[in-house]
Amino acid sequence: MNRFEQAYEEWIQQHITEEKSPKRSEMLEKGLGHGTVEFLRSIWFPVFGNFDYLYPEWEVRDFNNGYRYLDLAYRHGDTKGCIEIQGYGPHARDLDVRRFKDLCWRHSLLALDGWTLLPIAYLSIKDEPKRCQQLILAFVGRYTSTETPQQLSWTEAEVVRYARRLLRPFTPLEISQHLNISTRHARRILHHLVDLHFLVVASGNQRVRTFKLIDH
Repeated sequence: MNRFEQAYEEWIQQHITEEKSPKRSEMLEKGLGHGTVEFLRSIWFPVFGNFDYLYPEWEVRDFNNGYRYLDLAYRHGDTKGCIEIQGYGPHARDLDVRRFKDLCWRHSLLALDGWTLLPIAYLSIKDEPKRCQQLILAFVGRYTSTETPQQLSWTEAEVVRYARRLLRPFTPLEISQHLNISTRHARRILHHLVDLHFLVVASGNQRVRTFKLIDH
């Protein structure tokens, strides 16, 4: 049993043991869907190395006094983050009118209840794992201050956190506005982070225009 499998089994068993809802317990006992497990194996666990604040088959009440179940809920403090794995067959190619309407209602009710929904295509998990990992970092970065190495100053650490929340290169001007510092000071911080191998130059030769987080 590898590190992922061991952590996954312990995580699932913990939720089964602590769960009081018979329906959710039953769903957890049956096991998570293939797409959800692949997402955890290929995307989530390589990025975070744990399943902290992540809840499988999270139970929510709908407006008709029934229950719906989210593939994965991210609950850190008051956070309401929902990750849904979308298989191509049932969610697109074979989606009939009734199921399409129900899916729209599901998303609408979650939004009204304060959930941030992140749908991820199963094909993207298989074909674009690095891009999905960046997406998850940005998603989690909205809710929590991601840990940064202790040797960084607070301004350098905040630039790294800012970079993790973005899915695109950024300019020194954006950093100066974000930190309320001069553009010259922002450039010095960014170049130092390049020297420390946290960032790389994304564009520009004689004069760097944009930076991005290094792809480890």
